[in-house]
Amino acid sequence: MPRDLPLRATFDAAASFYQDARPDYPAELYSDLLAITGISPPAHLLEVGCGPGKATLPLARMGFRITAVELGAALAAQARHRLADFPGTSVITSPFEEWEPPAEARFDLVYAATAWKWVDPAAKYAKAARLLPQGGHLAVWNADHAFPAGFDPFFTDIQRVYDEIGEGDGSSWPPPLPEDTPDPIAAEFEDSGLFTVAGTKLYVWALRYTADEYLALLDSFSGHIAMEPARREHLYREVRRRLAARPDGRLTRHWSVVLTVGRRL
Repeated sequence: MPRDLPLRATFDAAASFYQDARPDYPAELYSDLLAITGISPPAHLLEVGCGPGKATLPLARMGFRITAVELGAALAAQARHRLADFPGTSVITSPFEEWEPPAEARFDLVYAATAWKWVDPAAKYAKAARLLPQGGHLAVWNADHAFPAGFDPFFTDIQRVYDEIGEGDGSSWPPPLPEDTPDPIAAEFEDSGLFTVAGTKLYVWALRYTADEYLALLDSFSGHIAMEPARREHLYREVRRRLAARPDGRLTRHWSVVLTVGRRL
């Protein structure tokens, strides 16, 4: 298993506030997901890494039956609480790689929302394919920081702080535009030999954050949760200082999501 995968366990520490700190996925994503896959309620879906139910709730409200697998005990408990009004949903506490579904289990769609990168690449495509009929679909999407033209200069300033404290990743600055960023998932689908890409779609939007709201967001990211405390405290002080100097005390963060849907061969 790749060495960075242990970081996936850090998200359980953010279970109580993850749902509120992270943005909702665009409504258009769910419409496009249904259009590309052709599924409709009450199809049975399998979610890999449901967290507190960020992507589970919208699909449960549509009437889908959902089996969700979540490795974090606290996150799984949050998801069960939020999904209590939907008897067609169930949340299983287990890493996806170790979960043993019933021998006859088959799903109409397997999907993962900002979770697929945390699953062992040596196992995830084969296991997803095994749980789908031929022609069934695997859908993956991630919510990432986007840097469109004219992005908030706050992030250029704060990137210098990351670099100063040794938390920069060495990438060139600024990052590529969202529309110029390659979709690694599409290549993974094809390279697996088990799926072919059935459709992709990019979504970009902006949200405004106060210092408290933005730091709560940072506290939901694995790298910040695992950051050495003194470094994190210095970074957070710098975030507050820079935003306090702004008339409205807010920043604009752009988000991007790429929906990638594969069809099982």
